[in-house]
Amino acid sequence: MLQIAYIKEMKARNCPRQLFRENGFTYLGLLVIILLMGIVLAAAADVWNTSVKRDKEQELLFVGNQIRQAIKAYYEHTPPMATRYPAKLEDLLKDPRYPSTQRYLRKIYLDPINGSITWELVKGPGGEILGIHSRSGKEPIKKSNFSSMDKSFENKKKYADWVFMYAPGQNPASPLPKP
Repeated sequence: MLQIAYIKEMKARNCPRQLFRENGFTYLGLLVIILLMGIVLAAAADVWNTSVKRDKEQELLFVGNQIRQAIKAYYEHTPPMATRYPAKLEDLLKDPRYPSTQRYLRKIYLDPINGSITWELVKGPGGEILGIHSRSGKEPIKKSNFSSMDKSFENKKKYADWVFMYAPGQNPASPLPKP
């Protein structure tokens, strides 16, 4: 009864009846648009996440090679009969063997994958530091096309397998020994 009165009132206002049948169409269209926007945003977030991970990998390669070069400089800057590796990473910041300031690194870099300053150290038989690697067990995106110094990183399953180590007289293209 109420519906009949409503229709009569609308006819009196000269409103076509077709408008009343489209009440849910706009709502449904809005839901479809929101769904499509959600799908596009999810895809964009995935691309962004991959890009961030690649940037962190590049930073890990840069930082690891900087520390490797610092260990090499420390080792080679030692008097010839007493060559040795650093006892701790802080020795690369200020070499305790010399009265003057000798620096091989400006700072101890953060592990870009974990975001922490704690690295896994590769130690020699006397406790000296031969190299470092990340503690992360995450799988890297980069699996190939490494520089000649990092050829041993190819097809590694996790970042912790990327060991940045200096061994005197070793060909940089040959694989590094296991820690």
